[in-house]
Amino acid sequence: MILSAFRANGLLLAAGDALAATEGLTSTRWQVLGAVSLADRQLTVPQIARRMGLTRQSVHATVKRLVADELVELLPNEDHRRSPHVRLTEAGRARYASIDRRQAAWVDELAAGMRESDLGVAAGVLGELSRRLESANARREEEAR
Repeated sequence: MILSAFRANGLLLAAGDALAATEGLTSTRWQVLGAVSLADRQLTVPQIARRMGLTRQSVHATVKRLVADELVELLPNEDHRRSPHVRLTEAGRARYASIDRRQAAWVDELAAGMRESDLGVAAGVLGELSRRLESANARREEEAR
């Protein structure tokens, strides 16, 4: 299963790069825009990294590029001065919405003929695997301290 997940991840990233390229983005930039867009509250770089399973350093570099492209902006964070909140600009919202529309059509085509129950089981298994990996990673980080 792990090898299948690695393969699917690689193929999804390649497909994401192709989808995002129509908007001049990479799948990583699209992921970060999506994390910010879909969040129910303002997020910091470390929070985006945790939600997306990415490293803080890679998200920081991606956010810097998105700021330079004027797709996101950084806002003061009263709880942590050195970790600002990341917010989509109007241009960022428009780019994300455009990719999201294309992605929805692509997913519908990709899932055609698959049973909804099978997709639900797959999502559940991947969700549980992610939770277990997050827990194991947190334990390792704690032990390293």
